[in-house]
Amino acid sequence: MSQLSLATKEIKTKNINKYKFMASKKQKTSLDTLRHSLAHVMALALKRLYGDVVYGVGPTTETGFYYDVLIKNLKDNSLSIEELPKIEEEMKKIINEGISFKKSIISLSEAKKLFKKLNQPLKLELLNDLEKYGTTDAEEILKMKESKKKPTKVVKTVSIYQTGDFIDLCRGPHVKNTKELPLSFKLIKVSGAYWRGNEKNQMLQRILGIAFETEKELNDYLNFLEEAKKRDHITLGQKLDLFHIDENIGPGLILWHPKGAMLKRIIENYALDEYLKNGYYLVNTPHIAQYKLWQISGHAGFYRESMFPPIHLNEINPEEKVDYQLKPMNCPFHILIYKNQIRSYKDLPLRYTELGTVYRYERSGTLHGLARVRGFTQDDAHIWCTPQQLDEEINNLIKLSFKILRHFGFDNFEVYLSTRPEKYVGTISNWNKATKALEKALKEEKIEYSIDKGGGAFYGPKIDIKLKDALGRSWQCTTIQVDFNLPQRFEMFYIDQKGKKQQPIMIHRALLGSIERFMAVLIEHYAGDFPFWLAPVQIMVLPVLEKHALYAQNIVKELKSLNYRVDIDLSEETLSKRIRNAELNKIPYILVIGDREMANNTISVRERGKGDLGAYSLDKFISELLQKGK
Repeated sequence: MSQLSLATKEIKTKNINKYKFMASKKQKTSLDTLRHSLAHVMALALKRLYGDVVYGVGPTTETGFYYDVLIKNLKDNSLSIEELPKIEEEMKKIINEGISFKKSIISLSEAKKLFKKLNQPLKLELLNDLEKYGTTDAEEILKMKESKKKPTKVVKTVSIYQTGDFIDLCRGPHVKNTKELPLSFKLIKVSGAYWRGNEKNQMLQRILGIAFETEKELNDYLNFLEEAKKRDHITLGQKLDLFHIDENIGPGLILWHPKGAMLKRIIENYALDEYLKNGYYLVNTPHIAQYKLWQISGHAGFYRESMFPPIHLNEINPEEKVDYQLKPMNCPFHILIYKNQIRSYKDLPLRYTELGTVYRYERSGTLHGLARVRGFTQDDAHIWCTPQQLDEEINNLIKLSFKILRHFGFDNFEVYLSTRPEKYVGTISNWNKATKALEKALKEEKIEYSIDKGGGAFYGPKIDIKLKDALGRSWQCTTIQVDFNLPQRFEMFYIDQKGKKQQPIMIHRALLGSIERFMAVLIEHYAGDFPFWLAPVQIMVLPVLEKHALYAQNIVKELKSLNYRVDIDLSEETLSKRIRNAELNKIPYILVIGDREMANNTISVRERGKGDLGAYSLDKFISELLQKGK
């Protein structure tokens, strides 16, 4: 494994509270060592089974380990998931052999000769980086290249570990002997992984394993993975006919089907209504703007790698000299609306909100369903206030955030105060003021929080609220950011009581964050079984025969007049098949209409999770629905 926390970012399984899979602080070092050692055992097993293997990196994860490799003796260098049991068996054989982990410290030049002899070009690349930059961390190296700084660390020696015939460039630590390793591990996945996380580099194969100290912990985690698989929002998105991603449109761009679009609208309407009740004004802005706007805002310099390339209109019409840019953010647009007229202290606080669609370039390897996309909608808001109003605005934002998140069914949160990153704009003094204001609000609201050192945006510190779903996994949603910098860059001002110009304080706020990601969380949290008020289709009406259709359609008409989301299935499938289809689509209520219902002017009601409730008058059914809310 790597000298590297090194050349690639470690996979981080989302924190899990409901299932206790993580090592305690007391245990963590030893459990991490076991997993680290298993990564080497897997590497040795690959060498024994397949011979010519090129090794990338193999760090531990929060639940196991992986190794990125290139297996030359396989067709297309491709390892199938069917091979994993064979690799597991070889790993168990190695463990039972009692092979020692032998550590050596050698010079950098000796290491280069060794790995050249072993025909390990990727390890040689890492050694060359250690020699030139003093690190193998790709991001650190990029920063050095951009700033042209010389390395502060000079590497003269490295450590290697030998386990049988496998030799690796590695910091350690490891167990002394393979017999110390548990057999409670499992290889679970094979996937593609670009070398050092860069899509310009060659594609390797990542073999991912999980490992625990006991068989029970392993089985518990496997059960958790099975439950997570059932809740997977991509799979459910297809089954429930909510959305899809089409190769003709492009990765990370969502096509919303009618039910998915309805769910999105329900979420957005509820959130927007709450914002308007709390003193926000609704605005709308374009999807593109002249490139110079992003130069003024600083995004062109500080956010360039996450923006799509500029649109060069002169390639279409030579007379067009101005470049345009798809917007990655809404904030500069809202600032220009603020600046369209002179503002007085009496106008503040001024709160603008927009369900604004933005576009960000995410590497194709990081895209995942709705959770990571290239085009998404933010429930964005920006607030401008005086210094005297800042504390109250932050307090109100925190209260509103928790109110709305709880309404969607979440009651378990992790809160972080994210501080100044290495790459930032503005003065240290203003950063300190903003950070103290956020911290004060958290303390006044008696909210437990952790410090995320360096996790702030380039323009200001922030509060991040992560919600936990039904499986205890954390998801980033809400962010509240104080910004002294953009008002300065855009020369914003208001007129104070003395008639003098003053610079307002700006707060950026996205409560649900990306609506797409929030929907992914909701789908997985509820496993598609949305509460009645959120269900895209709340009621399905099923006439038994064609002669019952007119009565059924009148029921549909009456329920729709009360703004319930109702559908009718007039297909020629059998009644039992149509009931089954409605159940698979997780529709809260099914109304069956047959001869008896028509004769008695009733409906036969089936409720999700409860089954057949019997005959109801329509008035009684509507009365029960009113108690649930719409």
